[in-house]
Amino acid sequence: MMFLKRLIFKVGRLLATPWRKSKQRRYADPSAAGIPRMEFPNAKYLPLVRKAIAGGEKAIISVKGFSMRPFLEHERDRVELAPWTNLCVGDAVLAEIQPGQFVLHRIIDIQGRELTLMGDGNIRGTEYCTTADVCGVVTKYLRPGGHELLASDPSLIRKINIWRRLLPIRRLLLFFYKLTV
Repeated sequence: MMFLKRLIFKVGRLLATPWRKSKQRRYADPSAAGIPRMEFPNAKYLPLVRKAIAGGEKAIISVKGFSMRPFLEHERDRVELAPWTNLCVGDAVLAEIQPGQFVLHRIIDIQGRELTLMGDGNIRGTEYCTTADVCGVVTKYLRPGGHELLASDPSLIRKINIWRRLLPIRRLLLFFYKLTV
């Protein structure tokens, strides 16, 4: 079974290579050429972001990890976070699920003050937190080349709702998405 899975993956990757290369060129950020990238541990950096947002400021952070695929890509995209006033199912939030452990995931259920979170790229596994644990809500998705997408964009909200309904076949869809990225 594992051999068959590897074979399908390699064949799919081979077939998608021309499209993958054109996509890589499209997402290259010319403004970042020659600028060294600095990374800080989340446990030290995100509490500072939380404090700034609690003070009423907005913050922009880079996305690390693959749990929000296909809407956010690892080290390619950034998000603008702002203080929240009203949380809704479908909002992407930065939350501290355990002391020093932060996630940027989407709200999939609200029961009073209790929230259930799940990454768009996850096929199972949820996190639980309270509204007090939410540091900020995503207001903008920032892509390379200066492209901005508002989180309140009706087209994006429609895509997110469709993606949530596709949970039963999300594993297959993510498999093909990973072949093309």
